[in-house]
Amino acid sequence: MSDRSEIIRLGITLGDPAGIGPEIVLKALHQIDLNTCCQITLFGDSAAIGAAETQTGLECPDTVDFFSPDILHETPMMGQINAVCGQSAWASLRLAIDAVMHNKVDALVTGPIHKESFRAGGASDLDHTTMLKRITKADEATTVFILDNLRIFFLTRHLPLRAVADSITSELLEAGIRQCLAHLHQMGVKDALLAVAALNPHGGDGGLIGNEDDTIIKPVIKSLQRQGLYVTGPVPADSVFHLAREGRFDGVLSLYHDQGHIAIKTLDFHRTVALTLGLPFLRTSVDHGTAFDIAGRNMADASGMVEAIYAAERLAHLFC
Repeated sequence: MSDRSEIIRLGITLGDPAGIGPEIVLKALHQIDLNTCCQITLFGDSAAIGAAETQTGLECPDTVDFFSPDILHETPMMGQINAVCGQSAWASLRLAIDAVMHNKVDALVTGPIHKESFRAGGASDLDHTTMLKRITKADEATTVFILDNLRIFFLTRHLPLRAVADSITSELLEAGIRQCLAHLHQMGVKDALLAVAALNPHGGDGGLIGNEDDTIIKPVIKSLQRQGLYVTGPVPADSVFHLAREGRFDGVLSLYHDQGHIAIKTLDFHRTVALTLGLPFLRTSVDHGTAFDIAGRNMADASGMVEAIYAAERLAHLFC
């Protein structure tokens, strides 16, 4: 799709039926303008959306198409790890992936899953991203969090903290920087300047607090700078995200999961959107989980799902 005037077709998965996914999806559909925003198809069990209608007092709009894997045969027990709910979540995601791969929808927006339920339900993958990457045979899948002008990428994701330093090699870092710059360009940011967050406090203080910043990160950045790439760092993590928020950098490469997650979620937990780039299509998601503690109580804030839908509608044409 190259004509921006065309209506974007979005596929939305409900996520784990025992979590807040169905609730926030239903609420979001009542907060966006379906007449001008996009064409939406939902993927999830009909029992899940029925439970959300009961919880919220809202009805699923008639203009929304719906595809159910028909895994659930009754209303799920909310807020609990459940293998059947996990099976429903991955079966719904599989339906959605098939739809986008066969050009039935242009981009995906995914509701939150619970990893334990996902695995208990028979999924061979740990999470959305690994499943999407495997099925689409993508060479790489890059996660970026966006909030207004703040864009945070991740070099590593679900690793124990003690394994992070050993995992950061010159080869991995160089490939990560190149991917980030390519994705910033793809997102429409020209001549983007990428900042690499430091691994150690104060960037290691000249080796006094770890030497990885001096021995691995700096040499890679200097080499890429000599090649004409717009990258800088390592910038201490206690300031790099603030500086990017002020406009000093167009993106930040976070070296591990919590380094970037804490920064952006503290800034605005509800409006942060996760993008998965490197797939044959765009995927956006809320940046939070299933919130089992409030599931089924009509307490969930849907603003993150609203932002994820608008982000997908705004950016999908760049990836179609």
